[in-house]
Amino acid sequence: MSPSFVSAGPTAYHGDMREFTVTLANRPGQLAQLAKLLADHGVHLESLAAVALDGESIVRFLPQEPGLARRALDEAGLHYEEHPVLDTFVHGNTDALVELTEQLARAGVNIESMYLLHTNAEGRHFALIVDDTEAARSTLGT
Repeated sequence: MSPSFVSAGPTAYHGDMREFTVTLANRPGQLAQLAKLLADHGVHLESLAAVALDGESIVRFLPQEPGLARRALDEAGLHYEEHPVLDTFVHGNTDALVELTEQLARAGVNIESMYLLHTNAEGRHFALIVDDTEAARSTLGT
């Protein structure tokens, strides 16, 4: 059975889901400082990933309220990138991820980052950041 793709709609966040990317020095305390900054501004996170690469730490996160995150980062003078997120629920079995990524690849859509937000018996909830949001929406029917 082929999986179906549907927009999951809003979960705990308010409005459009956004991804923020911040690059920090890869040394002790940098992530803690960012976490404190976000917490002090009342930013609740839907998801977060941090990866060290070539002496830097790349932190990507999905805040529940993007405006609060934006304000916190701006007030701190931190450089960041912000991207729209496709909030997608994939119905199906273990092949669902294969089908999702293959459909986007066939459409020429590149996945910049991807989060598995949660799973249940019905399927998997993903947040996708892509290079062509409209093409991805059209391909997935979301």
